[in-house]
This record gives sequence, structure tokens and C-alpha cells, in this order.
Amino acid sequence: MFTRTDRLFLRPVFEEDWRSIHDGLSDPQVVRMLSNAPWPYQAEHAREFVKRPQDPFFPRFAITLPDEKGAPLIGHVALTLHEDGPEIGYWIRRDRWGQGYASEAGEGLLNVARMLGHKQVYGGHYLDNPASGRVLQRLGFQRTGVLRKLASKGRGGEAAPAYRYVRTLNPTGAPEDFPDASDSQMRAA
Repeated sequence: MFTRTDRLFLRPVFEEDWRSIHDGLSDPQVVRMLSNAPWPYQAEHAREFVKRPQDPFFPRFAITLPDEKGAPLIGHVALTLHEDGPEIGYWIRRDRWGQGYASEAGEGLLNVARMLGHKQVYGGHYLDNPASGRVLQRLGFQRTGVLRKLASKGRGGEAAPAYRYVRTLNPTGAPEDFPDASDSQMRAA
């Protein structure tokens, strides 16, 4: 499955992506914001990650920039199954932070989630990562009121407080589904 947004091409992760994934997740500032990434992130972790089978109902995508030379991989966005249901997860290379790529990739993923029949998607972020909270809010997620502690190997294995969010998906895909991004054009193939 592939999805195109205004600036991004979301595609399956290929085995040859391991170097780009390793490069992005070798940054401690990226990994400390993730609850499930190993640390230190070694080449063998990336090689193993790219070989994982893809679940068609819980897709994961490489985030690439098709208009740049070589269409570089700048991050990853995925839908994973957690105890509450489908959960969005994402990371962006630090040198690409602050350019709206996480929000745009999230829109693309939520569009796919809706097409797959998911009714709700969950998300979350560590309290010390308010930028990720702004991404979730731009995508129409609402705080559940639940504050939970999540361990992160990038934080030395310590559990840190994290907000929990939920997003109900409009089955019609009407523009109000993305309240702060009505001008974005998305296409899935």
C-alpha cells in the first residue's frame, strides 16, 4: 500500500531502507521520545526491523520526500495494535523537525486507517514532547484524560508520564475529519 500527500510519499519499508532507518534512530533525541525503540539503536536492529512482516490492517510506512533528489527517507509512521485498539506512532529525523512532516504523514496514515475500516485511533506523547502533542491535536485527536507511565530505552529504561489521546474517524472522510488541515490533498493507491 502506498499513500501520497502534498509533499510526502508514504510507502512500505524496504530492506534497503535499513541504513536510513538506522541513521534516523541513532539520534538519542529521537529515540527518547519513542516507547518501543531499542537503545542504543544498532545496525542489526534496523536490519531486523525492515524484515518484519507487514500486517495489511496495521500498515507501516517509510516517510519519503519524492521531490528531493533520491526521495530520501525522513521518518516512519505506523498503525500498531495496542490494548485499546489501533495506535498511531511516528518519528521524523531531527534535521527535518519543525516542517510539518509528522502532521502530514499522520493525515496520510489516518486516511488509510479510515479506508481499512478503523473507527478510532489512539495516540500519545511524553509530557516533555509537546511538539508531538501539537501534531496529534492538529490531526483531531482529543486527550482522554489518562496519564500513564511509559518506559523508553532511550530514557535509560525509565518510565515517564505520557498523555493518551483518541481520534474517532469519520467514515465518509469528509473535510472536517482533519480540522486544521482542510487544504491538504491526499490520495491513496
